[in-house]
Amino acid sequence: MASRRPRRRFRSLIVVLVVLVGLLVVADRVAESFAEGQLATMAADEAAQYDVQAAETSVEVGGFGFLPQVARGEFSQITLTMDQPTISKVPAEDLTVVMNSIQVPRELLTGDTSAPVNVGTADVHLRLSPAALTKVARTSGLDGLSLQIVGGKLQARVTVRGVETRATIQPQAQNGRIRLTVGELPSTVPSVVRNAINNLLARGLEIPELPFGASLKQIAVDGQAVLLTATASNVVLNAA
Repeated sequence: MASRRPRRRFRSLIVVLVVLVGLLVVADRVAESFAEGQLATMAADEAAQYDVQAAETSVEVGGFGFLPQVARGEFSQITLTMDQPTISKVPAEDLTVVMNSIQVPRELLTGDTSAPVNVGTADVHLRLSPAALTKVARTSGLDGLSLQIVGGKLQARVTVRGVETRATIQPQAQNGRIRLTVGELPSTVPSVVRNAINNLLARGLEIPELPFGASLKQIAVDGQAVLLTATASNVVLNAA
């Protein structure tokens, strides 16, 4: 009978430990959810300074264990997602910002957002449809240009000197603009029109100012959209 008591006590200890661990997990998740909401509001307010609006803004805190990161005052990674965003009234498919090395004040958990959140680096990923990119082209002075994606390649339809033609083009990031390099043109296009098209598209597209002061680094065709990748550093998120 006496030998069973230590076993019962051991089992009771295990139960207590399991309950404590469960409570810590719940507390960690509750605190994380609250902080994510606070950070989402701050990020949306900061993005609005760059004329970026979205139907919904959410934040996901990465790394292992939320409260341990709070104790250190630094999060390894935070991912910001904006659904159905518009940037300077240009509709986008989605906007994702991956932030790294984030200094978060502990006061954020109490609802006090007076202290800023400092972000070391941020990678901005903006997806635009060909129709949205065509709108950007028109605001850049390329009224006779329309864009679409055919067979995984960006294709332009352009009218120059009264001749309408289609050309496969390669978008490139250059000095904050989207440079359009002509890759393929029908052999029937006269050389004078060919040169005019090359010169026209070489002017490139002037994209709207990207959120958080990010600089355009890369542009590529991604499925049925065009993906713009930009980077920013030393980003500060303040309360409204």
